[in-house]
Amino acid sequence: MSAARAGDELTLALALDDAALASRVRELLGPVAGIRLVDGAEDADIVLSDGRAAAAAELNLTARERDVLALLAEGASNKVVANRLGISVHTAKFHVRSLLEKLDATGRTDAVAHAARLGVIDL
Repeated sequence: MSAARAGDELTLALALDDAALASRVRELLGPVAGIRLVDGAEDADIVLSDGRAAAAAELNLTARERDVLALLAEGASNKVVANRLGISVHTAKFHVRSLLEKLDATGRTDAVAHAARLGVIDL
């Protein structure tokens, strides 16, 4: 942050789940003098987040777990999760178990409810 205080470039990292939104922000802010966009949040003075990415990061959810969680929110069974994501049913069960642990949930519906309350997913 010392560079920003000295009046040099301000580094901004984007932590947005919506790729179209991230692209639009890059288009708008990329050419602005005094702002440098970076990929790694650890190298940034400011991190711009839509909230979901931050909440998922706090829970240490992987991208695949977020995919599984979105399908659980649709009511998908393990078999449907496996088919939609191109993984085995065993791997789908593994991801569901991991989500239940990370969200401290008693079941699939409880996991979705917890995730919605935390802002990881929208219902």
